[in-house]
Parts: sequence; C-alpha cells; structure tokens
Amino acid sequence: MSDETGLKHIVDETEEKMSKSVHAFDSELSKMRTGRASTSLVEHILVDYYGTQTPVNQLATISTPEARTVLIQPWDSSAISAIEKAIMKSELGINPANDGKVIRLSLPVLTEERRKDMVKQVGKLAEDYRVSIRQIRKDMNGKVKDAEKDQHVPEDEAKKFLHRIQELTDKYILRINERFEKKEKEILEI
Repeated sequence: MSDETGLKHIVDETEEKMSKSVHAFDSELSKMRTGRASTSLVEHILVDYYGTQTPVNQLATISTPEARTVLIQPWDSSAISAIEKAIMKSELGINPANDGKVIRLSLPVLTEERRKDMVKQVGKLAEDYRVSIRQIRKDMNGKVKDAEKDQHVPEDEAKKFLHRIQELTDKYILRINERFEKKEKEILEI
C-alpha cells in the first residue's frame, strides 16, 4: 500500500465516521416530539408481541391524518393492547386512545416554556454531535501525522490530507447546524 493510498483510506474512514454521526443525530432528532405529529415519534417504540420485541412500524400502519394526530392501525387487532402499553411506557408522555381498531395519539399544544426547553435540549444534542465530529477529526489527524512520521510521508502530502480532513469536518458540522436550525424552527412553530 502506497503512502497516498494509506492516507486516502484515512480520509475515507473520516468521511464514513462523520456521516454516521450525522445519521445518528438525525435519528435522535426524529424521536423528539414537537408540536407537529410525525410517524417517526412512534416507529422506534418496541412492543412485546408474542414474546418478541418488535418495532411498532412492523406491526401496524402509522399515519398522521391531522397536524397533531398520529394514527396507529395494527394489522393484528390482538396487538392493540400491547402497542398501547408500549406507548405508555415510552418517553412520549402521551396517553393513547383506542377504539378497538386503531390507536389515536393526540399531541397537545406545547407551551412557550416547553418549546424553549426543547430548543435548549436540541442545542445541547447538536453540540454533543459537533464535539463528536471534532473528535473524529482529531483522531484522524493523529493517524495522518503518525503516517507522516512512521512511513516517511512527505510533509506537503500529509498537509494536503490534513486539509481534506478539515474540509470534511466543516462539511459535517454544517450539516449538523442545518439540521439543528430546521428542528429549532419546527419546535418554535405555533
């Protein structure tokens, strides 16, 4: 493996890890409740279905017929009570209404204070992921510098790859910022 191929591998690994961080951030954001109904609020909830922990989206059709309502229609009506129980145990803080065929979740209007708390929470989460991206940069820069020392990679070659890692860092931090701003706007919408 040539020096440049080894350094190229480090850059590829950097991009892969940073991309995974952004996807993890997206996943965390999708689980956060805003004033608007979204199927992603309940998709991840695990239901004890005949002794197996199964995500709700594998047991039912989930839809949002109205801006503040999530409708869960199980394919097997015997699963309604298990789904209802799982929702009540979840961190959603919403009591499900069940008519024997469907489960309806009505999202309450968020207070101004609750909205501000949620924005702070999302901001802290965004900062945690920005720190994660910067930590990946630090680790990968260390690998490039080690390659420069141990494998006698020319300094200008190493600098080129360090610059590429910084570009990736800027790109992925920008993506986190964009997602944070979008979620903040969504939360503050009335």
